[in-house]
Amino acid sequence: MDDATNSRAPAFPTTEEHGFNNGEPGMTLRDYFAAKAMPILLADYFESAGKTGFDEDWMMGVAVDSYAMADAMLKAREVA
Repeated sequence: MDDATNSRAPAFPTTEEHGFNNGEPGMTLRDYFAAKAMPILLADYFESAGKTGFDEDWMMGVAVDSYAMADAMLKAREVA
């Protein structure tokens, strides 16, 4: 699966045979991986910010780092 297709693949695909497909593919696997990475990245940031202070755009930084981790996880799937 190529990188673009891999990142857009649904995390929780639905099928017509089970009657759950409402036409929406749901969250992507990339979004799911980012959401799973975010708690540890938040904890790490809070620990660091407790010592040095919060940056103005700290939330964007955590979100960007979460997606960077998700991208690494998707890439790791290709070599595993």
